[in-house]
Amino acid sequence: MAADFLLVHGAWHGSAHWAKVSAELAALGHRPLALDLPGHGLSARFPTSYFAPGQEGFAAEPSPVKDVTLDVAAGAVVAALRALRSRPSPGPVALVAHSIGGAVATRAAELAPDLVDHIVYVAAFVPTRARAAAAYLALPENGTALGSGLYLGDPAVTGAVRINPRSCDPAYLAELRAAYFTGAAEEVFLACAAALTPDQPLGFLTGEPGATAARWGAIPRTYVRCALDRALPPALQDVMIRDADALAPATPFRTLTLDTGHAPFATMPAELARALSDAVPE
Repeated sequence: MAADFLLVHGAWHGSAHWAKVSAELAALGHRPLALDLPGHGLSARFPTSYFAPGQEGFAAEPSPVKDVTLDVAAGAVVAALRALRSRPSPGPVALVAHSIGGAVATRAAELAPDLVDHIVYVAAFVPTRARAAAAYLALPENGTALGSGLYLGDPAVTGAVRINPRSCDPAYLAELRAAYFTGAAEEVFLACAAALTPDQPLGFLTGEPGATAARWGAIPRTYVRCALDRALPPALQDVMIRDADALAPATPFRTLTLDTGHAPFATMPAELARALSDAVPE
């Protein structure tokens, strides 16, 4: 059966990063819709210094998206889900989330569980026992994560987790590739990096989705683990799967594993699309 897939991107990303997966889902007979979360993609707003010669003051400039909260982003997802439900002859609606998009999707599903038939988390945050995504980053299972050298400034000052996709430093770009685009060919990495925005609103990490067993936990769910993930280590993915199943044991995660890094939409789009298609019941 053809399903409607709402694709939610991760930190610094946008809807464009889902393009290859969207094409693969369409080829399988589904109807994908990728959206730009507020403050991302074509909805992004940039620090003035990001485009200034030498980027003077970039690390400390307050972010123009600092007030984009988890609830604001979840509201955009709920609106998109409602639009999907209003389509003529709608099929099952699957909400797919990558990375920090998982926190947004969890909040959206808690707010409007009647709009979602299945949730698929792709190497994504599922804040339950630890109530915010940031709390999971402090766990020892995150100790092997790469990317600490990418972050600029103090998030408490800027209101965002800031990176510099426009960097010309080969070492910086190598770390970005190793952490977030493990296994991606150079030309694929460069195209994906060029589409990143510098500021991830801090509220996505610190906001609490408030997942409950009665609402979010009533929705069937699948987790696509990324076994070679260097940004969100598999051990940390497993912690979140266990915590979620403890909260909502009546609907335990169905777990699939792809042998790729944190960006399967870039490295294995056909395989990811097939996994998404298989996750949605007939």
